[in-house]
Amino acid sequence: MSINKKLDVAVIGAGFAGIGAGIKLKQEGIESFKIFERSNDVGGTWRDNNYPGCACDIPSNLYSYSFEPNPEWSRAFSPHNEIHDYLKHCVSKYNITAYIQFSTEIQKIFFDVPNGHWVITDTNEKIYLARTIISASGPLNQPLYPKIKGINSFKGESFHSLYWNHSYDLTGKKIAIIGTGASAIQFIPEVAKEAAKLTVFQRTAAWIEPKLDRENSEQTKKRFRRFPSYQKFWRELIYWFLEHRGRAQYAPNKIRTKRKADALKFIEESIPDLKLRKKLTPNYEIGCKRILLSSNYYPALNKKHVSLVTDAISEVTKKGIIDNTGKLHEVDAIIYGTGFYTTTYKHLYEVKGINNQSLFDKWNKEGGEAYYGMTVNGFPNFVLMVGPNTGLGHNSIVHMMESQLNYIMSYLKYLNKNPNSYLNVKESIQKEFNKKIQEQLKTMIWSDGGCDSYYLKDSNGKNTSIWPGSTMSYRKQTKRINKTDYDIVSIETTKKEII
Repeated sequence: MSINKKLDVAVIGAGFAGIGAGIKLKQEGIESFKIFERSNDVGGTWRDNNYPGCACDIPSNLYSYSFEPNPEWSRAFSPHNEIHDYLKHCVSKYNITAYIQFSTEIQKIFFDVPNGHWVITDTNEKIYLARTIISASGPLNQPLYPKIKGINSFKGESFHSLYWNHSYDLTGKKIAIIGTGASAIQFIPEVAKEAAKLTVFQRTAAWIEPKLDRENSEQTKKRFRRFPSYQKFWRELIYWFLEHRGRAQYAPNKIRTKRKADALKFIEESIPDLKLRKKLTPNYEIGCKRILLSSNYYPALNKKHVSLVTDAISEVTKKGIIDNTGKLHEVDAIIYGTGFYTTTYKHLYEVKGINNQSLFDKWNKEGGEAYYGMTVNGFPNFVLMVGPNTGLGHNSIVHMMESQLNYIMSYLKYLNKNPNSYLNVKESIQKEFNKKIQEQLKTMIWSDGGCDSYYLKDSNGKNTSIWPGSTMSYRKQTKRINKTDYDIVSIETTKKEII
């Protein structure tokens, strides 16, 4: 068994979070690090998701690193391939390609207490050692298929949006789409352009607002190139607008009332058929589930060859889908737009800390819990990015990532000042922090809005996904590490051999 040279830092994942971590590590003068990427390319979700219509629903000027503005965005909301290209550009510009080890999927990691470092094993049984791990593997990378009787019996073509079959010709076919979430409302209009008949199965109506997308003219791009401060101004303007609008999720207020009225008006103006309009009108408060953006979804549903089915699916057969009224919808292909695992972690690598405790086994039972979504008691020198309760319902996750990178760099500086030791967040600090944010979340839209959403752990009321405040409050609280939050533990002088 070959054991590689010990690293100061191992980063798992080369998406937005992992690339950002690599850039910051290099800027801080930390050279002994490696980014492990399971694929043969960077990009994470923007590499993997390439279904028709795939694009960001946060304006491009904000959905990018603050230190690397891009004046070349073709649209206000960029398509997936441009975001992927942007991330490859960042890897190249900041010279971190050599630090990325591609085609390496991590299988398990455990903390070797006597030696004070992490032992990392990939799927090829190769061993790596690292003092610190930054887990940047992301929460939305494993497709979720619905639990439907006979789901594997269908004889036609079927695939999840994450694994889009671009070689399958949709032209003239009878297509069924299951799901009407964030991905589905992007590809449904594209499928509707080609299919002879399209049947959309909706479980829950979504609140949808118009997507104010537009092409960036050459003149706009030239201004951005010539005057970086002009692009920064737009970034700031968008950021503060989204922060202000996001206040609708905290408590009933005028912002929420207006957003709801505008969304209802959007349905009314877009859907002339009263029966269809009723099906598309949510029966819960706006913001309880993720608010979606689209200006072409409703028009697609108005087309004569497109039908919306709100009856539950009873069974999938060889020929198609039977709904709970007993009607068989015969189709040539089924496309699943049913999202990803969000509050369960069975699909990730195994993480074992002090006393051999398993992080994800614990989280799968009790729900994810960490200190500021980054550190966990019993798992020293292990830092998560976009961990529990750091997701957003209103603004750019990249802003949260950069806040976390500020904290992580402060964490590493403090750790480096204490050689032959490791940092373990105090259990009392972690518990008090999570008690406080859960109390805050109980009064917010996700808990009192009348819906069950993927933000909640098994719909039991514990929100393990969302940060209960502004992104600016998170930025201020994570500017640097509070040393008193952590125990500094000295490594035993007598070191044991790795098993």
